[in-house]
Formats: sequence, C-alpha cells, structure tokens
Amino acid sequence: MKTREALDWIAGVFEEPVDRITVETLRQDILGWDSLGTLTLIAALDERFDVHLTEKDIDAMKRVGDVLEILRRNGKLEED
Repeated sequence: MKTREALDWIAGVFEEPVDRITVETLRQDILGWDSLGTLTLIAALDERFDVHLTEKDIDAMKRVGDVLEILRRNGKLEED
C-alpha cells in the first residue's frame, strides 16, 4: 500500500473527507478520533493488516503520520 492509499483508508476509518487527511493531521483535528475511534482504528489495523498494537503504540498515536509509521514498521506501507 502506498501513502495516498493509506491516507484514504484512514479517512474511511474515521469517516472523514479524504482531502482533510494528511500525514500531518493531528488526532484532535479528526472528530471521529476519540476513544471509540481509537478502538475502531485498532480493530481495523488488526482486520485489514494483521497489525497488533502495543499500549505504547496506542499512546504514541498523536497524528496520522504515527499510524503510517506503524504500518511502515510492520511492512504494510511501501515507500513512495
């Protein structure tokens, strides 16, 4: 998966318009990224990519780029 595809996927998880989601988008700027949204993201990462997050991973997710880094670290995101 390339970065743009991952950004589109993240937008879908949070039901946000794709043009609002960038690598730099902060968690607090995404309405759906609350505690329930975090659980949805965790489940989606597990279901789609078989990526299991540690508590440290979850706490470190402050912006969209942090999610991309998790995907990259797990070999699920190709370099552009």
